[in-house]
Amino acid sequence: MRFADELKSAVTPRAALLVIGVLALQLLFIASYVGALHNPKPTDVPFGVVAPGPAAEQTRDQLKKLPGEPLDPRVVESEGLARHQILNRDIDGALIVDPRGTTDTLLVASGGGTALSRTLTELATEVDAEQKRTVKTVDVAAASNQDFNGLSSFYLVVGWCVGGYLCASILAISAGSRAANVPRAVIRLGTMALYSIVGGLGGALIIGPILGALPGSIMGLWGLGALVIFGVGAITLALQSLTGIVGIGLAVLLVVIAGNPSAGGAFPLPMLPPFWEAIGPWLPPGAGTWVARSIAYFEGNAVTKPLLILSGWAVLGVVVTLALSARRRTPHNGAIDLSGTSYGSSRSVG
Repeated sequence: MRFADELKSAVTPRAALLVIGVLALQLLFIASYVGALHNPKPTDVPFGVVAPGPAAEQTRDQLKKLPGEPLDPRVVESEGLARHQILNRDIDGALIVDPRGTTDTLLVASGGGTALSRTLTELATEVDAEQKRTVKTVDVAAASNQDFNGLSSFYLVVGWCVGGYLCASILAISAGSRAANVPRAVIRLGTMALYSIVGGLGGALIIGPILGALPGSIMGLWGLGALVIFGVGAITLALQSLTGIVGIGLAVLLVVIAGNPSAGGAFPLPMLPPFWEAIGPWLPPGAGTWVARSIAYFEGNAVTKPLLILSGWAVLGVVVTLALSARRRTPHNGAIDLSGTSYGSSRSVG
């Protein structure tokens, strides 16, 4: 009976629910990563076709009928325009058909993901081989030779995201999961902002001048890093304000379990299953990875939408955190605030 009593007192319903929640996160982690990455294959990849006269439509139709519909081909007027659209990230590659010879040119951009550029090369080679033609591949936005498989930008953003939710989690663990009032919520958000500035700069310096893994503007990467860290941290603070310590698990669910495998890091978005391809651009890891690659390899093009998405997460986190802290009573000596935490006269809670 003594052991049963000890077990009953030690394993509270709250503890049991938390353990069940951790188990659920573990299983979701496995399902999300394996589901997204176990069988990558291209689907509806935006792809340009440059050819004279009727040959353009014929080539487009031929590519559109490939098994599994890996490409979403569209006719482009010239090679120069195709290069422009690739650098603007409107298309991921283009086939330049030469009617005067037997060698065509394939334009790719390995800076956007080497797995996709290799796949496009294989597809174009197979298609041209059927026509007794060959393909010459030209990389118009090549990944750095220090950026193996184009993964450095993804790992950089993952590191920033980890810093964001860990910093917010530490603030919750050390000073209560919910800010006691608006001034204390502002202090937490201010702390998060300062951490974001330092963390963003540190990541940009490590990935660039120190390791030489990623080219591009240090200032641009610094600003991106600060925004990613603060956005993730702010939404983590908001989730903690809504649900208490459970908010840490919800942040992990949002950023790590849903966000990382759908970010287009290991495999670009057109190679992911539909669910992950759809959610990836709207979550911080995906939006951040897209912008980091644009800064590094695509002259900073096509970043407005993902930057607005990252800003939206940051604003949402700030608004929810401040709004919920405004609804709480400021505790006095010995009083109990709305979260049920007792505050004595000698304790200061952030």
